[in-house]
Amino acid sequence: MSTARLALPNTTVTSAVADPGDATTPASCRVTLTVTHPPAGDAVTVWVHLPTDTWNGRFQAMGGGGFRGGSPDSLLTPLRDGYATAATDAGHAGATADFALNPDRTLNWPAIEDFGYRGVRDMTVTAKAVIAAFYGTGPEYSYWNGCSTGGRQGLMEAQRYPDDYDGVLAGAPVINYSRLQIAQMWGQVVMLEEANPVAPCKFDAALRATVAACDTVGDGVVDGVIGDPLGCSFDLGTLVGTATPCGDITAADVEVMRRIAEGPRTQDGQFLWYGQAPGTPYAGLNDTEVVDGQLVGKPFQYDLWWIGLFLAQDPDWDWRTLTYAGYEAFFQQSVEMYSAVFSADDPDLSAFADSGGKALLWHGAADFGVPFQGTVDYVERVQDTMGPGRTKEFLRLFLAPGVGHCGGGAGPQPVGQFEALVDWVEHGNAPRTIDAEAVDASGAVVQTRPLCAYPKVARLVGHGDPADAGSYRCVRGTEMEPAVR
Repeated sequence: MSTARLALPNTTVTSAVADPGDATTPASCRVTLTVTHPPAGDAVTVWVHLPTDTWNGRFQAMGGGGFRGGSPDSLLTPLRDGYATAATDAGHAGATADFALNPDRTLNWPAIEDFGYRGVRDMTVTAKAVIAAFYGTGPEYSYWNGCSTGGRQGLMEAQRYPDDYDGVLAGAPVINYSRLQIAQMWGQVVMLEEANPVAPCKFDAALRATVAACDTVGDGVVDGVIGDPLGCSFDLGTLVGTATPCGDITAADVEVMRRIAEGPRTQDGQFLWYGQAPGTPYAGLNDTEVVDGQLVGKPFQYDLWWIGLFLAQDPDWDWRTLTYAGYEAFFQQSVEMYSAVFSADDPDLSAFADSGGKALLWHGAADFGVPFQGTVDYVERVQDTMGPGRTKEFLRLFLAPGVGHCGGGAGPQPVGQFEALVDWVEHGNAPRTIDAEAVDASGAVVQTRPLCAYPKVARLVGHGDPADAGSYRCVRGTEMEPAVR
């Protein structure tokens, strides 16, 4: 590759290595670059892997997760599939949020903007230039592939730079970032203010009871998975008095659970963000632990970083000082300060649609960290903005019952999402369903079922075999009530 042909401003090739490959990975050229934005003093690292002899003419960019912009480790799978591929650290190394603050505790806005949107844009422009320099031609098709933060990054590209990608695969996207990140702290605030931390086994009992009560909702199958969580109306109040290994469930415990399900609210009861859907584990955001013989809350580390670093600007901030009033103030501050740089929730995707772009969204319906209702809300706002008919020509959402954040959980796991996106982009075959599979301990597939484009859900037909995808048909599910913002 001739680096002289790149001619990219403020970009340095820090290494270009010929990798011989191995039994599973083809030979490739692996390039690392650094992009800066003078006079900010920042540095965005970009990794580009180029198959030497097996390039399929396409580019696949890989997203990050949490506070990690991306990693070169994610590039091996697309490389093996013949793609020229790239990722970026989005301006900071590692997975922590330390980049948010300067040593004097002022906000590091260049680094924040790099993580918010600029680093991915840098990677996209740089990678395409490297591809053209290496092969003598640019990619015929360009794709984004990401989940969680990676899903947000892909939709941010579609909104800000609609010509960058022909197809965007966005799983569990944290598109409503400025609301979502602070909303994750809600359960801990409730337990703290109500002086009633709830033991894990009580939460587990509530989850089991909810799933048992609504197991057949939506799909008509008893399989430990709620097929349509929006259609479940289980009354948590029936759990009062239920015995668990950590004591009987009390009315105060149920009130905490109800408020977690309801989601963040202002002190006078106004909607802030979505809560935990039925069938979703409480663990992860609502953890508690015993300290010095006392049960206390144990918040998710990312939420402590968000409030402590981005909002309070104090690495030593003590979450135990939170009150309902303080939480509400932080929530509004989060939305006002960071929506423009972090949130990817602009419903006007007309430029992306006009460019021929396609977006396939999927979300686990038992996602503990990112309520799928936020993704549904976004898709419905796109429909309101662009019309349902126009929207389904380029944007489709698939909910995966019983699946957690980017995978895991009791439900069959989505498979083939990226391949479905490619088929849609290159052959015009809009996906009506995508596949989901459950495997046993040996890795053998023991169940297949379709996932239907929202708002439809897969329902067992007659006395069909619940493990057979052919036994289901897509029927209209429960649509979400619109949020009052």
